[in-house]
Amino acid sequence: MIKIIAGGKKHAKEYAEIINDYEKRLRKPYDINWQFMDEDKLAKYLANWPFDRSKEYVICCDERGKNISSREYSAKLTDIFSQGKNVTVLIGGAYGFTEEVRTKSDFLWSFSNLVFPHALARLIVTEQIYRASEIAKGSPYHHD
Repeated sequence: MIKIIAGGKKHAKEYAEIINDYEKRLRKPYDINWQFMDEDKLAKYLANWPFDRSKEYVICCDERGKNISSREYSAKLTDIFSQGKNVTVLIGGAYGFTEEVRTKSDFLWSFSNLVFPHALARLIVTEQIYRASEIAKGSPYHHD
């Protein structure tokens, strides 16, 4: 399973329909569980680093991270799942994450050198999870 912890409130109306469409297509282990927190609560939650490294792999979305291809992302998720771990993806709010959170994360993932609003980042993450699942099963959704 993939847990996505996102700063802010639930999905904005203009993104919710698209995100939900991708989510409906996902099957285990790529199924998504969303957890939304306002930025203050998220910062306090992450300050206590509630993640069990033996059971989950933490991916932090941040423009300072590594830019990888969709195929590399798919291979990364496949590898994590083969280790029996769940994935937790962190999407910050308007102010992103502290250096401590970035350092503690297992992988710092950048979509691009550009910075995106967190609502759009949610859509990108959801689509890339769907794309990764399709790559893993060899479907024609992704083509080079």
